[in-house]
Amino acid sequence: MAAPARSAAVPALSPKLFAVALLSVGLMLMLAYLVAFDQGAVSRSGMFLHELMHDGRHLLGVPCH
Repeated sequence: MAAPARSAAVPALSPKLFAVALLSVGLMLMLAYLVAFDQGAVSRSGMFLHELMHDGRHLLGVPCH
């Protein structure tokens, strides 16, 4: 005779934790876009941010020129 199946309790995901996780993922995606692909189209804060992101591209090995 087979042993009875046990059901595992799955904890519920709280809305607050879900919102924090979603915000974190969104910020990371935005940062990755700014470092890897933005050529000044979004970051219109002058040359400082452009040069900072340009150095980040070189640091991560993303081709930029």
